[in-house]
Amino acid sequence: MREIVLTDRGPKPIGPYSQAIKVNGLLFVSGQVAIDPKTNEFLGGDIAQQTERTLENIKGIVEVAGSKLSHVIKTTVFLKNMSDFAAMNEVYARYFSAAPPARSTVEVARLPKDALVEMEVIATV
Repeated sequence: MREIVLTDRGPKPIGPYSQAIKVNGLLFVSGQVAIDPKTNEFLGGDIAQQTERTLENIKGIVEVAGSKLSHVIKTTVFLKNMSDFAAMNEVYARYFSAAPPARSTVEVARLPKDALVEMEVIATV
């Protein structure tokens, strides 16, 4: 059975998608950018600030779904500029310090809201 996850701890979807879907013991969190869930406004800032807000959004969605960041098994990171990898990775490492998940990181031409970073995750529930 498929369950839609919707919480005010993550930004409201800006299109026809769900924040996350729970199915068969897995949680699929849609791509998140640095949108403040309280105002639904894009925060901007540098790569470190955007990465932190993005991961806080993911953390909120994952926790409301009944999981936690330590249960994340796969992340995909989309960077506008691969030169930001080290700064993004420094913040990312604070959230996934012990037994980090598998990860892919790719550079992309453009992201929603002209963000510098977008992340999606898969976790166990």
